[in-house]
Amino acid sequence: MEGGDKYSYFPGCTSHSTAVEYDLSTKAVLKALGVELVEIEDWNCCGAAAVHSTNKLLSLCLPARNIAMAQKNDLELVVPCAGCFNMLKRSERALRTDPDSRREIESTVGFTYREDLRIRALIDIVVNGIGFDRIEKRVQKHLTGMKVACYYGCALVRHPKITQLDDPENPQYLDTLMAALGATPVDWSYKTDCCGADLALTHGDVVVKLVNRIVGMAKEAEAECLVCSCGLCQMNLEMRQDINTLGLPVFYFTELMGVAFGLKGNDWWAKHVINPSPLLVSLHLR
Repeated sequence: MEGGDKYSYFPGCTSHSTAVEYDLSTKAVLKALGVELVEIEDWNCCGAAAVHSTNKLLSLCLPARNIAMAQKNDLELVVPCAGCFNMLKRSERALRTDPDSRREIESTVGFTYREDLRIRALIDIVVNGIGFDRIEKRVQKHLTGMKVACYYGCALVRHPKITQLDDPENPQYLDTLMAALGATPVDWSYKTDCCGADLALTHGDVVVKLVNRIVGMAKEAEAECLVCSCGLCQMNLEMRQDINTLGLPVFYFTELMGVAFGLKGNDWWAKHVINPSPLLVSLHLR
């Protein structure tokens, strides 16, 4: 291994269920790049799907407890899921900027917040921490000919004062990474539209419309697949699109990094609703 980087790791709930392929590919890709992940002890759900609409204090304390656990490692904290990242950053902002909220959160969770902990999205670590020089040295199969629609969703870059990540209107981190791997990111205007994942169980009809509009616009831009960085977004975009008329696979960006790195022995595709193998085979990537 090269690099010797080491980070605390908050996998989030979906990494053990619907987004297990995101967790597997993340660990495999970062290991190939010489990055060690130290999973924080006894982590808990950040509450991203619903708690923010039911109890404000709980929505701050659930992620704050993970912050408390991460402080013990004295390492930067990397968060793969966009929804989890947003929740942790919201709690961090309250702890940093609101003395009353800080006292209440610290008292409820039972810890003392340290401002030296840095919370970073996985895509930020890849693009700005690891960097393209190391990534390009590891590439064995360029994703030549693959037209991808990079989907950021609403949680990764908004609100910009909270996430402090990339351009909130026209983010480029995923696009730049895909281009470095040899793929062709398409130009489209729905990359930060909400897919409605949080409403999937309560307002399914609305979510189906949102998803089909997003995937439909990706296909209209001539994309062959979508790439994202959120367990809820990936699942939602695959499960709720009209497969008969659209049928676009939805990758995690780490899965495509693994393909480009030529990593063997993975079972990342097993849980995909839309089988990505035909696309990969057609491009001689599998």
